[in-house]
Amino acid sequence: MKKITVLLADDHLVVRDGLRTLLEISGNFEVVGEADNGLQAVEMAEELHPAVIVMDIAMPKLNGMEAARRILQQTTPPVPKILMLSAHADDIYVEQMAALGVQGYLVKQSSADVLAKAIKEINSGKLFFSPSIDKRMRNNFHNEPGETSRYTRAGHKRKNETKLTSRESEVVQLIAEGRANKEVAADLCISVKTVEKHRQSAMKKLNLHDTSGLTRYAISAGLIESSVQCTIFN
Repeated sequence: MKKITVLLADDHLVVRDGLRTLLEISGNFEVVGEADNGLQAVEMAEELHPAVIVMDIAMPKLNGMEAARRILQQTTPPVPKILMLSAHADDIYVEQMAALGVQGYLVKQSSADVLAKAIKEINSGKLFFSPSIDKRMRNNFHNEPGETSRYTRAGHKRKNETKLTSRESEVVQLIAEGRANKEVAADLCISVKTVEKHRQSAMKKLNLHDTSGLTRYAISAGLIESSVQCTIFN
């Protein structure tokens, strides 16, 4: 049986090591690369063309949400399937990922067996969400039979949800990580004036007035982590 090629994207080495060990022990997967930030994940997706990318949401330089958006929209075919990992199981995270077209969403507390099943399912063209999330989505949306309709409906943007542009999200993330405007400008290859423009636009949309507010938003939106998460699959 041909092994499923996998790219791991997580900024914590201990998590990547744990994931690699679990996948390689099963004998059904081949880890072809590891990325420790979102930008690197985008680059490696284009370079390596793995069948599946297992990616954390909260990563430096470019969060998993924006990395997934770029991979799905910009990677030369065949485009990898994406399985998002997160410590968060809130509906808002799941809905945002579903709206992007991400094929799977798994909480980090999942077992090794569920991880392996999720990768196999999305590699075969199906959708896979953690069992607890799947059950909640079924109850919330009173879906008709068929997983495609289920997750398409779940991915609809909430009526009052604030929508930042991709660039605004990048700027907010870097500012929340403690970068000065000059550093953000250098990282994104844009001018300081443009950074300030995106910063002000994001703050206006979010009705925020200072950096601490942006940081709280970034944490709540999963753009950055409030503390180092070293959760390894059971």
